[in-house]
Amino acid sequence: MQGYTVPLSPRGIANLAPAPPWHYAGTVVGVEFFTTPAAAAATLPEGLTPDPDSAGRGVAMFVDWQYSSTGQEYLDPARAQYREFLVSLDARHHDTPVAWCPYIYVDNDSAMARGWVQGFPKKFGAVHQTRAYSVGGPGTPVLGAGGQFAATASAAGQRIAEARITLAQPVPDPAALMNRPLVNLRHFPRLAAGQHDKPAVHELVMAVLDDVAVSDAWAGIADLAFFPAHGEELADLAVQRTGRGFHFDLAYTVTDLKTLADHSS
Repeated sequence: MQGYTVPLSPRGIANLAPAPPWHYAGTVVGVEFFTTPAAAAATLPEGLTPDPDSAGRGVAMFVDWQYSSTGQEYLDPARAQYREFLVSLDARHHDTPVAWCPYIYVDNDSAMARGWVQGFPKKFGAVHQTRAYSVGGPGTPVLGAGGQFAATASAAGQRIAEARITLAQPVPDPAALMNRPLVNLRHFPRLAAGQHDKPAVHELVMAVLDDVAVSDAWAGIADLAFFPAHGEELADLAVQRTGRGFHFDLAYTVTDLKTLADHSS
């Protein structure tokens, strides 16, 4: 039996996600926001603490992704394209500023499998965002000053987030948009009776992103709202105010991660 993730199979091509490298390229509609420090702190796992310099700060990102691995998987767009919504919160791992991802939603099963391997707590959702096209005309916003973009996310038929941004100026240093390493929790429980509280894997990990590239980055004003929904806790991160909105293209490769702490039983 061959493969990287399930299902393992005789030829090893039926698995949801092949072994890395995993290459990503996408377009981001993002909003900086601020919730209460207590609400943000409540989501943090063991090993992370609130960032005293920016407690309660977060970033909501709606991303239109395209993925490839060792071949030209993007030529199979039904599998390679997907949309995603995630929230990150400022935190500290010892003295290192990090971004912690408590919630993330995706509309593609292969992306979900890759995410669980990395520690992203992915759930199925529906995500949409305004697209810009270079041909211009009334059917597309301009990717520049005055351009307006919106994005929405829903889970199990319930809207959980919506954002709107109006671009004002280019970002002088696009690399600054990705200046905090992302931290996740790889958690895989046991099913055996008597061991439900003893997970097989419980690791605090830091994402390792290679060849990170950011382009066509613009910033402006933004609105963001999280909505209460059955079975969700995103709205507990009630938006007190928003900071800047962003629109940019992003690319990177994943082949590795860094284990910060292993609490597996």
